[in-house]
Amino acid sequence: MARFFTLDQAHALLPLVERNFRQVLALRLRHQQAEEELAEVDRLVRTMGGMLIDRQKVSGMRTRRDAAVSGLSELIGEIQQWGCIVKDLDTGLCDFPTLYRGQEVYLCWKLGEGRIEYWHGVHEWFRGRKPVDRDFLDHHRGDLPD
Repeated sequence: MARFFTLDQAHALLPLVERNFRQVLALRLRHQQAEEELAEVDRLVRTMGGMLIDRQKVSGMRTRRDAAVSGLSELIGEIQQWGCIVKDLDTGLCDFPTLYRGQEVYLCWKLGEGRIEYWHGVHEWFRGRKPVDRDFLDHHRGDLPD
């Protein structure tokens, strides 16, 4: 069942979401570095027609890659358990479902934004963002008491 946030509830959760997204970015970098190292080993083996490789070193690369994937999955899963919708890992885009005039819409936040200042319809995505104004504040609600 979806959770619906008030703006205040989403703001209260924002520091945790931001922390997780910053950790996600660090883990994505580790994953990418390990993948590049493994690809380089593969390229060397192919261009040389085979070669002796340091199996322990390659195993360490795979372990780092797999640990990064596991950490990413855990962090993203945690954000989703809180009721948020992860939209884009590259930009740190995250939505908080809310109800506005009886319709489900999303409070929209992007990593680097200090506060949630925009919302959009479920099918509008990032380009459809509208500023949170007085009308929105007066007519939105969550499903849990503040």
